[in-house]
Amino acid sequence: MVWSFFFFGLLIACTGNPASASCSLQISPPRVVVRFGDSFSANCTSSSDQTNGMGWESTHQGVDLTQGVTSLPFKIDSVPEWKMEPMCYVNSRDGDQCTKTLPVTVYKMPDSVSLNYSLTKVEEGQKYYIQCDIANVAPARNLSVLWLKGNTIIKLETFNESSLSPVSKSSVLTLTAHRDDDGAEIWCEPKLNLWPEEQGPPSGPPVRSVKHNLTVLYPPTFNKLEDETLEMTVGENMTLNCNAKGNPPPSYRWEFPKFTKEWRDKEEVIEPILTLPFELPGVYTCTAYSNRGNVTKYFNISEAPRSRTTFGVMVGVGVAVGVLLLIAGAYFVAPNGTFSFNKGGYQPGTPSGPV
Repeated sequence: MVWSFFFFGLLIACTGNPASASCSLQISPPRVVVRFGDSFSANCTSSSDQTNGMGWESTHQGVDLTQGVTSLPFKIDSVPEWKMEPMCYVNSRDGDQCTKTLPVTVYKMPDSVSLNYSLTKVEEGQKYYIQCDIANVAPARNLSVLWLKGNTIIKLETFNESSLSPVSKSSVLTLTAHRDDDGAEIWCEPKLNLWPEEQGPPSGPPVRSVKHNLTVLYPPTFNKLEDETLEMTVGENMTLNCNAKGNPPPSYRWEFPKFTKEWRDKEEVIEPILTLPFELPGVYTCTAYSNRGNVTKYFNISEAPRSRTTFGVMVGVGVAVGVLLLIAGAYFVAPNGTFSFNKGGYQPGTPSGPV
């Protein structure tokens, strides 16, 4: 019974069905990826010593049965069809036939890749879309579309398409605008997944769309968000940094403490960074504004402790000198108002010796 099943299986393998190990047919290369209109070639070899003849069946440029060979080439000068299934066959001496089909994928790169988008400028937080249109590509079932922002892939889309002839496809990317995306480049890149990763398409650079530069509108935000408390040294320059980011770029308005307002009103300050020899403490206010909004920052400036200590030392020294002078006056000034370094040993009007 076992031998009967073995013989039956061998008979099926060699009566026109796809080749099995017993048919010993090999095609090189084992599969073909070819551009529409290009040429390709393959070779069919039989390792059986019972080969009577070989041939190729094809809808285009088939090869008739050739007697007495164990290897037979097949060549297409220009691929004219989108579906091709050339088949190598071998006839054995006992009248059996084995066959093997060569997988052929016919492709066409897109005629064009373009972007269409709903808006050229978007508000922060607003949803928007960009559409990638790929014209006349085949086979679309092997097509994938990569969406890139900078060097980062943000979306990958594939297609369930049965047609082998060229079709046009579209991929839509939906995003929510964020200020970090302002100025970013976004584009789509179609790819036919037909070749091993290390091989890639036989020639030519990758097909990609024109890059879209994204513009996101958002209100001003300070680079350093917190209000600042600073200490000044009288007469020395101090810098107040009010730089803010925003699109459109913000303008700036400064307000000064009341006792410096009249002095400052004489010259308008519109720069984000203020460098001055601050003389008086107080609260200095900066507002960054645009047609998207405004934000205010406060700089609370106080006198540095070192300045107050120096002044105190000077006052203390003055007081100490005054006290010393008072003590010296009390000790060295005589009752008659004269000054003497020997107050106890000198009496006015007393002779100092014999006459």
